[in-house]
Amino acid sequence: MIQPLIALLQAGYYTTESAQHGYSAATTGMFLLMILIGVAGYAVQARLQSVFKKYSRVQFPGGLTGAEVAEKMLRDNHIHNVKVTHVKGHLTDHFNPQTMTVNLSDSVYSSTSVAAAAVAAHECGHAVQHARGYAPLVMRSQLVPVVQFASSAATWVIIAGLVLLASTQNDIVCWIGVGLIGMTALFSLITLPVEYNASERALEWLQTSRTMQGAQLVQAREALRWAARTYLVAALSAVASVLYWVFVILGRRD
Repeated sequence: MIQPLIALLQAGYYTTESAQHGYSAATTGMFLLMILIGVAGYAVQARLQSVFKKYSRVQFPGGLTGAEVAEKMLRDNHIHNVKVTHVKGHLTDHFNPQTMTVNLSDSVYSSTSVAAAAVAAHECGHAVQHARGYAPLVMRSQLVPVVQFASSAATWVIIAGLVLLASTQNDIVCWIGVGLIGMTALFSLITLPVEYNASERALEWLQTSRTMQGAQLVQAREALRWAARTYLVAALSAVASVLYWVFVILGRRD
């Protein structure tokens, strides 16, 4: 989020000289869009923290810890090769398909709250996706090494491309950089169905197994929906970043 804004400040002439070419309105629009997405991201993250804190004080009726909920969901789905482990941090929960582990954070692993049960079930939803060969998860896993390279190289490629464009008017390296940024945006977009589907699997299991019912199920659904919205904001930010660099390159080329 910060990187495109810094680049916009560096391109100070862009909004004045490019007005002759009709790009200033688009640049201003992109600038405002990045700010709006940043504000939305902050608001969603703050709301998620608030909801999690609220439902962390609501005790799970069955008295199961997050770890016990995860183990139960794995057993019910006939998954016996995934281990539930404890990791440090707050909301650092994740499923690792390489080590076949569901990793639960300090605020989830030993907690008997509704929020902990919801998060634990969500991470097990990813384990179920992996066991069932859920296509978006498989695709995302295959993209991981590509995205790791793209995210580390994109900034340097863009910088090199802009220098080359300024001296030779050749924009091919710039577009390679945009392609690398586009890979991270694609990864964020593929992550959306993966996260939403994991939450759906979690809520379905919580209900059908009668692990959670009534008001607690509604609370779990609210917590998972806000968690999923953080990924939506991240995807919008990634797409906006790609569009921003497209406008920057078009403006400098002209």
